Amino acid sequence: MVKTFLILFLMVVSLFAAEKEDNIYESNCVKCHSRLPVTIDKYFYRYLLKYSSEKDVKRAMFDYMKNPTVEKTIMAESFITRFGIKKKTNLSDDKLMEALDIYWDEYKIFNKLK
Repeated sequence: MVKTFLILFLMVVSLFAAEKEDNIYESNCVKCHSRLPVTIDKYFYRYLLKYSSEKDVKRAMFDYMKNPTVEKTIMAESFITRFGIKKKTNLSDDKLMEALDIYWDEYKIFNKLK
């Protein structure tokens, strides 16, 4: 009985680990942003303040990640001076959009305020 439970438990844990690895947002975005002093949600709120809608936020983030420039960044000049501009993403357009969809769903505030 204990062996069966242990095997079942390990299978469930493996499934959750595999699911997390398959998440393009976790494996590509969070991984790098966790090394910066600004949490990843702060970028989201900056984009939301500037661009307002889901469509405009995603388009601005997509454009920036495909071709990062000082003119397109939403970060303060002091941040850019210290950390520089990010490197161009290696993700395909579809994978980048998938990551942005996950990011949006993670941090959107709509329907969460009471």
